[in-house]
Amino acid sequence: MDRSKLYRRFRTLLIANRGEIACRVIRTARAMGLRTVAVYSEADREAMHVALADEAVLLGPARARDSYLNIERLIEAARKTGAEAVHPGYGFLSENAEFAQACYDAGLVFVGPTAEMMTAMGSKSGSKELMEKAGVPLVPGYHGEAQDDATLSKAADKIGFPLLVKASAGGGGRGMRIVRSADELAPAIVSAKREAKAAFGDDRMLIEKYVDNPRHIEVQIIGDSHGNLLSLFERECTLQRRHQKVIEEAPSPTLNAAQRETVCAAARKAAGAVNYVGAGTIEFVSDGKDVFFIEMNTRLQVEHPVTELITGIDLVEWQLRVAFGEALPLKQDEIKLNGHAVEARVYAENPTKNFMPSVGRISTWRLPAETGGLRIDAGYREGDMVSPYYDAMLAKVIAWAPTRDVAIERLNRGLEQTDVRGIVTNIPFLSALMTHPKVRANAIDTGFIERELAVLTEAAPAPGELELCAAVAAIVNEERQAAQAEANSPWQTFGWQPVGRRQRSFAFRVGHGPEQKIILNYGRGPSTLMIGEREMAFTIAAKDGGFDLTLDGVKSSVAAVIDGHELYLRTRNGRFDLHWVDPFGGESEEHVGEDKIAAPLPGTVVAVLAEEGAKLEKGAPILTLEVMKMEQTLRAPYAGVLKSIKCKVGDIVQEGVELALVEPSGE
Repeated sequence: MDRSKLYRRFRTLLIANRGEIACRVIRTARAMGLRTVAVYSEADREAMHVALADEAVLLGPARARDSYLNIERLIEAARKTGAEAVHPGYGFLSENAEFAQACYDAGLVFVGPTAEMMTAMGSKSGSKELMEKAGVPLVPGYHGEAQDDATLSKAADKIGFPLLVKASAGGGGRGMRIVRSADELAPAIVSAKREAKAAFGDDRMLIEKYVDNPRHIEVQIIGDSHGNLLSLFERECTLQRRHQKVIEEAPSPTLNAAQRETVCAAARKAAGAVNYVGAGTIEFVSDGKDVFFIEMNTRLQVEHPVTELITGIDLVEWQLRVAFGEALPLKQDEIKLNGHAVEARVYAENPTKNFMPSVGRISTWRLPAETGGLRIDAGYREGDMVSPYYDAMLAKVIAWAPTRDVAIERLNRGLEQTDVRGIVTNIPFLSALMTHPKVRANAIDTGFIERELAVLTEAAPAPGELELCAAVAAIVNEERQAAQAEANSPWQTFGWQPVGRRQRSFAFRVGHGPEQKIILNYGRGPSTLMIGEREMAFTIAAKDGGFDLTLDGVKSSVAAVIDGHELYLRTRNGRFDLHWVDPFGGESEEHVGEDKIAAPLPGTVVAVLAEEGAKLEKGAPILTLEVMKMEQTLRAPYAGVLKSIKCKVGDIVQEGVELALVEPSGE
């Protein structure tokens, strides 16, 4: 292989990705003086990464296989725009050896490892064989080529339960199942293979011993074409849900200095086994005492910012310099660990409804300023559309501080100041997670979120006096700002009228709960609010994103968004959604039952799990949809009989389409 084609100076970079990571790469590339080219699907015509790049090329329809996963179209986009190099980001084709080879064959620099390195380390089974020879500690398991049911069943019996069945290719928790008994094995393999085939085009499986109460430790490594290979300390990614990371931090609060050096040395040994070039991550599972290699990700990770904040290194810049053919600028002993960083992933999903993805247009997008140790990596803006076709991550909020406790406080403050409306997000869930005492005490394992899910997804508290007063103040503030747009109007002064005082009645409710009333008195003299018999003097001072509300001399900062009669408030007591009852009446609401078995989002039917006429218990699985690259199982809302299935495997269904009918048993 011609090394001059592998690593050389270039001026134009195509980013073969979308969303947050495409924006992230574009910013560093442009800071280095490079011209940038974005690619996009029809669903992403107005996306943020398209606007940021110097040029953009339409790949094709919304579905990833017709756009972001189409190697031929990506190579053609590079040719059309004169791009000399390709950065794959993460996800999509970032760990696809065929894509890396296609770039090389087309004379493009691939910003990452070679196809051979990717093949050796990208396969979970192949990499385990390589690590075994290199003396890297492994979890007991099977990672052979034979994939027939008998071989997998025999391997499982030998390893013992509980165990993990997981896809040999890919990551992100897709194609992975925990199996706790022999009778769960066959259906778990079928489901995992189907998901892996859809996500990665490869349904090969490996089996390994499941470590109970494990921690997830990973080491950032990077190598250059001059034989230098460095580790940039470790990250802890133990807070996960369904094998997908939720919170990441660096360094690990679990390891002491000696353990840190041991795991970093093991990571360098692992990467050194293939003379690795580029950025990558060696992932380990820990039982609290020992660490075991589980896989290597031959790409940049979602959570790379926490490593950047504790080392002061821009990993994307280093990736590009390695691709230029340069030597790494530092030696191992020159990389210093400074402070602690924590990252939270903000997703468009509803934690109270089993984290169902949320789609729609972002009507409000307010993020905190990047000051005081806070960093925001985002791929969306106000007005952008969140589609059902891709991963639901919107942004990452990352905090740095000298200590872990302060970093967590800064992260939580950043989450509190992040307001995204128009879609449902996991921000309240993230805040609940970061304030949980066991998270603060680092008393966690990878199953922590599932065990504490009920606590972490508790309903928001009922609005109190402050919130009801803030709701009135939000409406008044908006009306006053509208009036101020009219020059020389006496109504610019809130409460102005020629004579006397007036009353105005407001009513609010949460969901379908009872109405709560509040009276506004205004006109001559100070304005007041009345809840029942309690009367409070109040004033409003507008500011960006909300206002300061003073009640009986106590000032509170309030964030507010009004969308028609729907109000969103953020006060010192938390986040609240209230409905402003139409003061003129005539409200008409269509109540959709929660028990309706319908497609929650556009998706593809990938499995029918029950037969018509079957008697079902409440919660029994009926069918499985693939939505946003993840499988969602729809279950019986109550005990009854499955009267009909209104779809078949392979059907592409739209949101709200009824898929099955269950007749309640009446018990």
